[in-house]
Amino acid sequence: MFGIFSRKKAVEFKAPVSGTAMDLTTVPDDVFAQKMVGDGLAFEPSEGVLHAPVDGQVVQVSPTKHAIGLRTKEGLEVLIHIGIDTVDMKGEGFESLVTAGQTVRTGDQLMTFDRELIRQKAKSTMIPMIITNMDHVRKISVTYGPVDLHSAVMNVEAK
Repeated sequence: MFGIFSRKKAVEFKAPVSGTAMDLTTVPDDVFAQKMVGDGLAFEPSEGVLHAPVDGQVVQVSPTKHAIGLRTKEGLEVLIHIGIDTVDMKGEGFESLVTAGQTVRTGDQLMTFDRELIRQKAKSTMIPMIITNMDHVRKISVTYGPVDLHSAVMNVEAK
C-alpha cells in the first residue's frame, strides 16, 4: 500500500559560541524576549568568536558587524545578533570573517567580537539566535545549559 509520505526536514543547530545557552525570554531586550522577530534561544558567550551554527549561505552581514543573517538549504532564515544595543557601537570591536553570498559549514568562523568592549559599551553581551521566518517552521525545540561548539542546541522541523 502506497500513500503520501511526510518528508520531515529536520535541521540541527550547534552552539555558535561556547558559553551558556539560555531561554530567549531572558534577553534584556523586549523585541527578542517577546519573540517579535522570531523564536530561538540566546547565549552568554565565554569567548569572542562566532561560528556558523548550521550549514548555509550568508544572506547579510550588518554594516556595523553586530549581526549576521544565514539561510539554510531548507529555507530557514537565521539571525544571530551579537550583544544587545551593540548597533550603537558602529562596528567598534567587531570583525566579519565572511561576506554576503558566501557558503558556510557548521563550525566555520563567522565573526570575532570584543566581549569586554561590549560589556563596557552595550546593554548586554547576550547573543540571540533566532529563526526569523517562523511561517516555515513546523516544530522547534531547544536545549539550555553549558555549551561548546559541538553542542546541539536547537532542532527545527521545517515545513
